[in-house]
Amino acid sequence: MDSTIHTKTTSESLHKSKNRWIALIVLFIGIIGLFLSVVISIRFGAADLSYRDVLGAFFAFEEDNQAHVIVRELRLPRAVAAILVGSALAVSGAIMQGMTRNPLASPSIMGVTAGSSFLIAIALAFLPGISYFGLSIFSFIGSGLGACLVFGISSLSRGGMTPVKLALAGSAITSLLTSLSTAIGIKFNIAKDISYFFAGGVSAVQPTQVHFLLPFVISGLLLAILLSRSITVLNLGEEAAKSLGQNTNVVKFLGAVTVLLLTGAAVSIAGVIGFVGLIVPHITRFLVGTDYRWIIPCSAVLGGILLIAADIVGRMVNAPFETPVGAITAVVGVPFFLYLARKEGRV
Repeated sequence: MDSTIHTKTTSESLHKSKNRWIALIVLFIGIIGLFLSVVISIRFGAADLSYRDVLGAFFAFEEDNQAHVIVRELRLPRAVAAILVGSALAVSGAIMQGMTRNPLASPSIMGVTAGSSFLIAIALAFLPGISYFGLSIFSFIGSGLGACLVFGISSLSRGGMTPVKLALAGSAITSLLTSLSTAIGIKFNIAKDISYFFAGGVSAVQPTQVHFLLPFVISGLLLAILLSRSITVLNLGEEAAKSLGQNTNVVKFLGAVTVLLLTGAAVSIAGVIGFVGLIVPHITRFLVGTDYRWIIPCSAVLGGILLIAADIVGRMVNAPFETPVGAITAVVGVPFFLYLARKEGRV
């Protein structure tokens, strides 16, 4: 019996060691891919730039050189914003899936992004000239509103919450809040501003917005990493987590704060970009296993790559016009969502 236990322990240790090495490889390759994606994003666009122009903008910047100005003021902020937004949405989705044990959970499906956009529409309608900071406060509050509505409605249904019921409630609340936001846009003549948030994208991002977004995303990612071990335990089930001495209420509260912080900041800058938080955590778990100490950082890297790649594709699909990033992620995300919904069973 002792030899059986020893063999099992050795096997588990080898498995964990293998997953650790795989995660490190994924992180290493992902960071290289992230760097290459940034270079490609800066290099290609409506204005034809050479790699010499790109290097010159970083190491020998000239204020009167139009190519250097394009790189510094337009394309670099756009690439950085795509990375930050992609990372924020991917990590938010990973946390939501880990805490709820629901593979269909993500900010766009659970009504979080729709709630954020709804409050942003109200802010633009009643507080014209509101600052980015004020807009983000409304975005954070809206994220919480959307999540509370979805979880509240699904918990009141017969038989309690299930992954598919949560998805259905999320779709219903998302449609409702989107319709209300559109009505507000038409009523108060801000439809153009609202449409930017619903299209989703980073094409109009300015350097000041990136500077504003950075501390929120960095803070959210650090908090997510600090919570990663607790989320791994919580993913085993609430009863199991409590038996191991975890205060599940505190973990859930801090996890919810992290999701609202990351999603609220992302939506306030880039608008509604769906399915990043759904797709990336599943791909990450497939690659590195179920330990959230690796899922969180790997999701951040892969989420950044996915969104910056979607932004590059959006420029090339109908050049010289641009296709919204939200449309590109939806093309990939909708079939993936339908596959997961069918896999999880019927209502």
